[in-house]
Amino acid sequence: MNHNNHNSQHQDSTKTIYVCPMHPEIQQNNPGRCPECGMNLVPAKQKRDVNHGQGKHAGHSTAMFFRKFWVSLILTIPVVLYADAIGNIFKWSLPDFPGSQYLQLLLGSIVFFYGGWVFIAGAWREMKGRLPGMMTLIGIAISAAYFWSVYAVFAGEEALFWELTTLITIMLLGHWLEMRAVSGVQGALKELSKLLPDTTEVIRNGKTEIISLEKLQENDMVLVKPGAKVPADGNIIDGQSHVNESMITGESKPVSKKEGDAVIAGTINGDGALKIKVSNIGEKTFLAGVMRLVAEAQASKSRLQILSDKAAFYLTIIAVIGGLITLISWLAVGADVAFAVARLVAVLVVACPHALGLAVPLVASISTTKAAQNGFLVKQRLALEAARTIDTVLFDKTGTLTKGEFGVVNIWNANGQKQDETLQLAASLDVLSEHPIAKAVVAKAKEKGLSFKDPKKFEALKGRGVKALVDEKEIMVGGPILLESMGINIPAEILPHIQDAGKKGQTVIFTLKDKALLGAIALADIIREESREAIKALKEMNVKSAMITGDSDDVAKWVSQELGIDEYFARVLPDQKSEKIKELQKRGLKVAMVGDGINDAPALTQADLGIAIGAGTNVAIESAGIILVRNDPRDIVKIIRLSQMTYSKMIQNLFWATGYNVIALPLAAGALAFRGIILEPAVAAVLMSASTVIVAINAVLLHRRKL
Repeated sequence: MNHNNHNSQHQDSTKTIYVCPMHPEIQQNNPGRCPECGMNLVPAKQKRDVNHGQGKHAGHSTAMFFRKFWVSLILTIPVVLYADAIGNIFKWSLPDFPGSQYLQLLLGSIVFFYGGWVFIAGAWREMKGRLPGMMTLIGIAISAAYFWSVYAVFAGEEALFWELTTLITIMLLGHWLEMRAVSGVQGALKELSKLLPDTTEVIRNGKTEIISLEKLQENDMVLVKPGAKVPADGNIIDGQSHVNESMITGESKPVSKKEGDAVIAGTINGDGALKIKVSNIGEKTFLAGVMRLVAEAQASKSRLQILSDKAAFYLTIIAVIGGLITLISWLAVGADVAFAVARLVAVLVVACPHALGLAVPLVASISTTKAAQNGFLVKQRLALEAARTIDTVLFDKTGTLTKGEFGVVNIWNANGQKQDETLQLAASLDVLSEHPIAKAVVAKAKEKGLSFKDPKKFEALKGRGVKALVDEKEIMVGGPILLESMGINIPAEILPHIQDAGKKGQTVIFTLKDKALLGAIALADIIREESREAIKALKEMNVKSAMITGDSDDVAKWVSQELGIDEYFARVLPDQKSEKIKELQKRGLKVAMVGDGINDAPALTQADLGIAIGAGTNVAIESAGIILVRNDPRDIVKIIRLSQMTYSKMIQNLFWATGYNVIALPLAAGALAFRGIILEPAVAAVLMSASTVIVAINAVLLHRRKL
């Protein structure tokens, strides 16, 4: 997260930041639960308490819970062995020694204060923050068991030390297992920060020197050797190579890079040396933007998470009230105080909303990180949640479904001429032009491996085309107006093709040699192959596709037919796009809009789901809920699939978390005690921990699912 931003917010008394008492680095703008330990976040005004105890509590990590578990387990063994209830069950009697009657009190007190204090401290902070939750229930439960047991030792009553110590030990074990299961959630985001190298080789005053990344400046020239990591965002000024961008875009195949191309910090250079001019460093880099967006998304909430937070809060209240009713009821019917207190403890422990509190945020955290690893960034969790309900995806044509640049789509020969000659001569003249159509012709000739002739006496024919001498022959290249001015008719053999190209909105140019027509070249905005795969995949998911463009109806119709798009809107101005979305929504359709986030901002906002194309490094697009890192329509399919998977996991986890409470709570209260079925506090702790671990593992399984 942006710590500078947090600092400024702390200074603003009108805003409250919520932090985890055990993990102070986890902060967000709204109340909720810590994704690492499940504790309720408390207002930042109590942060001083957290920091003050940081030397003591900074170790509230997986290792700390593991250490406390082992110490508590070792001390619990003699407590259990000397317990009267256990001796009666197994028919044994351990030898007494001077002071043995106080052994359970001594060891139980150590376990309570050493192993259980983490829960007591957590409960205190939750109550100070007026957000009672898991720690509150555990704190009340173990405190009730401990203070009753201390009284019982001196009053000659039955103590609950063996239940207390086993309860604390099992709670510590459950917490450790759960934290191990979820450690990868935050870890994936932390891994992003490890993508950057510690040092880089910079070229200054004609000399190379190795400096730390902190000393790198914008406009510096850096040398990235084969196999090295790119230290900052920039542009290649010399060299070519293949760069592995899989950690940023999810694309496994290395991307070819040449002079002028942009590169992203943290990506890995292939087998060529590159000289790069640095454009962005530190917080301005694409990687920093990704981390900010992921952090923002993890701080935001989905509807299901808000629901589960409320349910967890009310479950805490129900558990406290239910526990008191259980205690009073058993005392009222004449049960032993020890038995009644044990039922109270069991109810409080079994009702801990830990699993319920983890059920949704844990899945949401994993899905947000998984999205970043697959080439799209979730800005708002509500956006990802909405993706599963989308039934129509509206694509902006230019630059999304198409490449936004001209390409040669057909070549026709007149009078039996050779196809290569038509293209070769056109390219020989067009190589001198910067026009997009000319560039497309030259690119096609290079692709086919054709050599360029040396044009002489080059001349631009205003409004008609160009001409030059090639091998002493007069060559002309231009559009239909050139043919008209020359009085040349298009031969019948290629006329139908030319007419069909016109209907498709394609641009046609002609090559003439000594005033004789050699052939024609058709050009169009190139359709991405990825678009075909994306539309096909959407059809398989029963999601309709639509296209919106400012181009003519002919062009829109041709692209739609080529891709199999269900519906299209042509000649639509940028400010009219949102109106078209409203039209679709009036039909009862849930619409996702895919655009570049600049001209399409109103449309992205109007849509049920706005998906902006980040186009490599622009990740600060405010109008969209989800941002595509790369210009690949197939990622839309991934978004919908991830949304479906995420929702499914959330529902599964809510089922586990709530279903367990429905069954376990009456048993803990002693509803079946008349049949000899009693849920001891230690067993309640096992069940509570088991449900939490099941929920955590089920969520973590999302990591392994492929999009």
